[in-house]
Amino acid sequence: MLTNACGGLDAVGNDVASLDMARLVRRAATGDKRAWERLVDQYARLIWSITREFKLLESDAADVAQTTWMRLIEHIDRIEHPERVGSWLAATARNECLRSLAARKRLVLVHEDQSFDGPAEGEPAIDEGLLAAERAEVVREAVAHLPHRWQRLMEMLMADPPVSYAEISDELGLPVGSIGPTRGRCLARLRTLLEAS
Repeated sequence: MLTNACGGLDAVGNDVASLDMARLVRRAATGDKRAWERLVDQYARLIWSITREFKLLESDAADVAQTTWMRLIEHIDRIEHPERVGSWLAATARNECLRSLAARKRLVLVHEDQSFDGPAEGEPAIDEGLLAAERAEVVREAVAHLPHRWQRLMEMLMADPPVSYAEISDELGLPVGSIGPTRGRCLARLRTLLEAS
């Protein structure tokens, strides 16, 4: 490799390295075992470092690394820029890490010796509280998109103990007769916002 006076690769050295990598990828595509070994030597640490960024379990990281290399085997003859195979491997490893994390979220581990007979009778489902909290958060976000005056109207109407129409009229400057219709428009707008989310 050619180096400049500072000891780094110059433009010619980078071009040579790119040509060497492109040639190495093409040789690996033809089944050259030594070319594959050099690719693995060159990029194995890169793939493992990406799995560490995603904080995968060791077994999941090993699966991601293996799948990344399998993707290269499947696609090596179709890589547009073989000189940038490192970037291709990095992007593939990141995508596989994301797939692994998504799969882990869907996986529910249980002991094999336990049987599931459904939720205990008389007790609310465990996720009922979580779902209620999630729904309440969605409603709060939708209310935040209403005009400030309508937000305040909804707060007063939902207060415990309830606020009288006379108090609402005084605070918001709305005629008592328009509170009901305003509430109806407000709820219709909320319904539209909730359906859109």
